[in-house]
Amino acid sequence: MATRRPARRRPAPRRNPRRPAPRRRASRSRRQRERDAQVNLAVAALAVAAVWALVSWLLVNWWVLIVLGALALTGGAAWFHRIQQQRTWARVRQQALRFGLPELDALHHRDFEYAVRDLMLRDGCTDARQIGGAGDNGADVLATDPLGRTWVIQCKHRKDGDRGSAVGTPDLQRVNGTARQLYGADIVLVVTNGRFSTRCQPLANQLHMHLADRRVLSTWASGNRPLWELLPRIPAPRSGR
Repeated sequence: MATRRPARRRPAPRRNPRRPAPRRRASRSRRQRERDAQVNLAVAALAVAAVWALVSWLLVNWWVLIVLGALALTGGAAWFHRIQQQRTWARVRQQALRFGLPELDALHHRDFEYAVRDLMLRDGCTDARQIGGAGDNGADVLATDPLGRTWVIQCKHRKDGDRGSAVGTPDLQRVNGTARQLYGADIVLVVTNGRFSTRCQPLANQLHMHLADRRVLSTWASGNRPLWELLPRIPAPRSGR
């Protein structure tokens, strides 16, 4: 009779030690959530206790609220007074703003635009702003005067003043082509510290534009009269303004 060999036992599958069993993972996750909930509950309880303690203390020491309120009112009043003083001094500086022609001649062309803006601010155009630069469509300064008229100003600066090259008709045509369509201008102005060519004034009359040459600029920048009192044929405000 043949001897029967015992069956070999298959080795148990090895479990990857790096991968925990799903049940243990779920159990750990649940315990973590429970601990987080307990911590949040404890923090909330401490916060409520602290608020309650503060309210209780303030009810006993009510005078502290009065002192804090008085300090807040004093600080707010001081801050408001300081802001008002700064605005007042800014208005005084604007109203006293004066430029001489040598000072304007020495400016960079971009600074010349800012000088024109500041002069418009001095004369009461509270929204005057410099917009000259790439894509300005011929406008360097925009402003609304106290009578509600919209000004579109192109600034032409010459280093050598009236000894430099004259401002020509192409500069007038450029700003005239966009000032009213894009900016809704009531008054289109070209201002320079130099001079205009002889053909500019007739063209400006045809296009209902205004020119301010070196002479007009000097009177405006060094005096205290607004520009609309120095230029002829300034249009009246639009109806309804």
